[in-house]
Amino acid sequence: MFNPETLIRKGLPKGHFKDVAARSFLGGITYLVVAIAVLLFVKIIIDGAPVLFKPEAPFVDLDFLTSKNETLHVFDDAQGNRHQLPAAAYSQYISQHGSATLFNEQTYSYSGGGIAGPIAGTALLTIGSMILALFFGVSAAIYLSEYAKQSPFIHAIRLAILNLAGIPSIVFGLFGFSVFVLAVPVITSTPSDRSLLTIPLLIGNYFLSFQGWNSSLMAGCATLACMILPVIITASEESLRAVPQGFRDASLAMGATRWQTIRKCVLPFSLPGILTSSLLAITRVAGETAPIMFTAAVAAKDDLPWQGLKSPFDILSSQVQALPYHIYTLAARIPSSEFTQRAQYGSVFVFLLLVAFLSLGSMILRAKLRSKLKW
Repeated sequence: MFNPETLIRKGLPKGHFKDVAARSFLGGITYLVVAIAVLLFVKIIIDGAPVLFKPEAPFVDLDFLTSKNETLHVFDDAQGNRHQLPAAAYSQYISQHGSATLFNEQTYSYSGGGIAGPIAGTALLTIGSMILALFFGVSAAIYLSEYAKQSPFIHAIRLAILNLAGIPSIVFGLFGFSVFVLAVPVITSTPSDRSLLTIPLLIGNYFLSFQGWNSSLMAGCATLACMILPVIITASEESLRAVPQGFRDASLAMGATRWQTIRKCVLPFSLPGILTSSLLAITRVAGETAPIMFTAAVAAKDDLPWQGLKSPFDILSSQVQALPYHIYTLAARIPSSEFTQRAQYGSVFVFLLLVAFLSLGSMILRAKLRSKLKW
């Protein structure tokens, strides 16, 4: 005879305590990671915000953002007043008062002035590497997703791309130094003595010289682009594959070519996913130190990247400062003091804001595109 009570399980379900324990453990790990991230950000804000912000109008230390980095001179004058002057202001003080009025003088490298040079260099490296990486990465993703036939060779290429994503950044730095700085071919009329190979051209007195681009913005951008290519290619290919096949079939059935189908029906709907990959790449590119240390970065530079150039294209062959390398120099290569720590914490805080703004801009653009594209 049917008994309704057999359908009702008395007490707690079997495995209830195991489920609660697993949920508590996984939740604890998640909140621990969040807490560590929050503590890190709070530490950066507490130490760095007072360097950038001040209590009186205009409430932002614009000199720290717009002035060039200089050596800081700390000294006492004849009246016992303490002075902290960057190199330019120090030279002006000496010309007015003379060096005989200085007492207890100390100098701190890279701790005076501002960080306009590192900010500009970081922005140029990020923009240049993203342009190169998106062009080559999206092109490769389109070929792998839309044109390439599935074969062991194509699978091997995809595996190689995934393996590249796990290579340490220092290896990419050495690769960029050996290829882009020392060996990539250039067309010139005066080959370098260290050129690996020189091939005469039949146009004027020019040669194809394998001498590299030297340490420059161009070499740094190319190295960073190679480093983030695996992320761009993989994420872009997945975004292209996510577009329904019916879009392609309908376009081809109406007489469109394969490229027209990709350009009009596939790429527009895959742009939000591609921007997601670029968002991840921006945060990595902006924070790398090892690749640019070998290929583009310089610790100190008198002028901003675009100053003192004969041609706008000369900026590509010039070295630049960068916030990650500037922070590394202050933290690891300069004796620690209250003045170097102030410059270090301020640079880290501004760098965090810069990455946040770049990421926020990409997220807003992605959201706008995604709201317009629905299927």
